[in-house]
Amino acid sequence: MKRRFLLCAVVAFAAGCSLAAPPPNVRHAAVAGSFYPADPKELARMVDDFLSRAPAAAVTEPVVALVSPHAGYAYSGAVAAHGYALLKGKKIQRVVVIAPSHVDAFPFAAVYDGDAYETPLGAIPVDRAFCAKLAGGSLVRLSSRGHVVSGERGEHAIEVQLPFLQRALGQFQLVPIVMGDQSYEISRALGVALASRLQGTDTLIVASSDLSHFHPYNDAVTLDRKTLRAIQEWDYLSMSQNFESRVWEACGGGPIVAAMIASERLGANQARLLKYANSGDVTSDRSAVVGYGSLAFVKSPKPAAAAQPFSLTEAEKQELMRLARRSTETAVRDRKLADYTPAQSDSFAQERGAFVTLKEKGKLRGCIGYVSPLKPLGITVRDVAAFAAVNDHRFPPVTPAELGSLEYEISVLSPLRRIFDVKQIQVGLHGLVIKQGDSLGLLLPQVPVEQGWDRMTFLREACQKAGLPPEAWQDPGTDIFVFTALVFGEHGATAKKR
Repeated sequence: MKRRFLLCAVVAFAAGCSLAAPPPNVRHAAVAGSFYPADPKELARMVDDFLSRAPAAAVTEPVVALVSPHAGYAYSGAVAAHGYALLKGKKIQRVVVIAPSHVDAFPFAAVYDGDAYETPLGAIPVDRAFCAKLAGGSLVRLSSRGHVVSGERGEHAIEVQLPFLQRALGQFQLVPIVMGDQSYEISRALGVALASRLQGTDTLIVASSDLSHFHPYNDAVTLDRKTLRAIQEWDYLSMSQNFESRVWEACGGGPIVAAMIASERLGANQARLLKYANSGDVTSDRSAVVGYGSLAFVKSPKPAAAAQPFSLTEAEKQELMRLARRSTETAVRDRKLADYTPAQSDSFAQERGAFVTLKEKGKLRGCIGYVSPLKPLGITVRDVAAFAAVNDHRFPPVTPAELGSLEYEISVLSPLRRIFDVKQIQVGLHGLVIKQGDSLGLLLPQVPVEQGWDRMTFLREACQKAGLPPEAWQDPGTDIFVFTALVFGEHGATAKKR
């Protein structure tokens, strides 16, 4: 009887231990007292003051996502408030905050595996069930990487968003995500995963990002305008490529791209710039500033207003054609890029994707371009004309003897826009970019017209251009982007927008 009682007691003790809840895994504030006040009352007063002074933005459509800066509140708090002021009075049950990693590097997006994030205003519960559903595969994982505080070092980019959310919304559940790598593939994987799990839910997405870092004031404004324009044009592929090549700057470029990919699949169709400023506007020190932008991605019943079509005067077209010819001849004869002083023309100073096509007796002899707006148009045409002559690996390099018989065509590209229905493709108007993983193929809008292709043939040929199977355009992992082009030839042909 004694042994039986002892056994029962042991079983009961074990059962009691299994029922006891483990201590909560709380991510404590790491930058309270530096990026923002550590005293709860002072912090609440500061945030409320920022929110009260943010002008009421003319945004009446549903807000799917925000882009918000993450610097110290003294520098970026007033800008951040323009976005968070839109949330006052709204009932939002869940907020996904996507941030870059400033303190750790890892090849995936880390969805926090803990229980709560804490600020001086209190602990915010993590939606653990949603986090578990969101994580999957090698690119989006449950992990504490990028979230944990080690000693005095901790990631600030999620944390600084939270007091604004607490004061604007009150109670909500949090999904904190830190991107240890901001490649397009990881941004896409995260954006698609979010969209597939957020349909029909009461959720806001926040992309945490500052813009350019430590440039003189005027240079920073110029650089930041390029990023903001690409966001407003919804050209996140070009934006991602320019962030990866460091042509443009945004420390949270990956979170912005992921938020755009998720938002468009959730019905957002416009990006509204609410406020732009930089640290020089606060400190009056304009020698080396950091840029901040607040934007909202909204569902609008009206399509975005069409951007003013890019145009060139006949004199500008002829000047670009002369530049393309001179660049080609210099590359062929001297094996170098032609000297070029950027023109004063505003059109030539705009950063635009462009291709130069070389033909000989009507047959293609070379065609290379920049898909993304990497450089001012004049420099782009100078570069790609030379590359088309000597670096198009489909053909042997152009020889000096051929120079006199070459025909030139320039195509200046519009921003890229992802489509979800191939019926939107208009042969003769649209060019195509097919992207899957590291594979990318582009066909200019004049190509299907010259070849007599219909829409399906155009799609299959674009896939093969990317090195993919002809039917890869049907794969869920394939992105299809369209663009238009201003196309003109050397002999004064009328420019066509195709």
